[in-house]
Parts: sequence; structure tokens; C-alpha cells
Amino acid sequence: MTNPQIDYAAMAAQWRAEREANLKATRAELIAQLRALGISEVTAEYEGYGDSGNVEDVTVQPAEVQLPEALATEVGDFAWSLAYHHHPGFENNEGGYGTLTWDIALDSIILDHADRYVECSHSYDEGL
Repeated sequence: MTNPQIDYAAMAAQWRAEREANLKATRAELIAQLRALGISEVTAEYEGYGDSGNVEDVTVQPAEVQLPEALATEVGDFAWSLAYHHHPGFENNEGGYGTLTWDIALDSIILDHADRYVECSHSYDEGL
């Protein structure tokens, strides 16, 4: 007989570790390709709400370098995955958005993220 108890905390920690390992491997693959093209910086804008979202734009510096479409898609997927790793569920309800800025020379990433929310103030007064 198996134990029906599920250790959700352990399962979540395992998933987080797997995501981190995948992000690290993807980052190493991408940075090699970006450096080979002479790219010094990548910027990816992302947006999510209503249970969906996507990367709106991927730009590179120097601007005259043409990023191949397949690589732009991979960079966008990486940006989305990294944002989701640090802000899981941001695409739900009112959603969230942000900008990933990746300094390729230093291999340093800044993730500037914002979450949207609805705020309500309610009062009920009777018999005043």
C-alpha cells in the first residue's frame, strides 16, 4: 500500500530546481550564440493578463545586427521563462508586464517587473 500523502513543498522545490537548471543551460547556449553575432545587449518586453501573454518585442544592441528569427524566438522564450520563474502566475487575471535587459558582455540580467491588481474599498453602513 502506498502513502497517499503528497509532499507538495518537496515537489515544488524539485520543480523549481529543474526550472533553474533548464534556465541556466538555456542561458549558456544563448549567450554563446549572441556573443558570436557581436551582440552586446538584449532587451525583451513581455506582457501577460487574462491567463495568457507573450513577449512583445526583442531588440538587440548594436541595432544594426540582425537577430535571426529562430534565435529571437529562443531569446523571447527564455525571457518569458525567466520572468515566470521569478513571478509565477503573473499572466493571470489583471496580469503583469516587464522588461528583461541582458548585458551580454557581463552576462548580467536585470528583470524589471510589475504586477497589476484590482483594489477595492468597501463599506456598509446601516441605520445611521
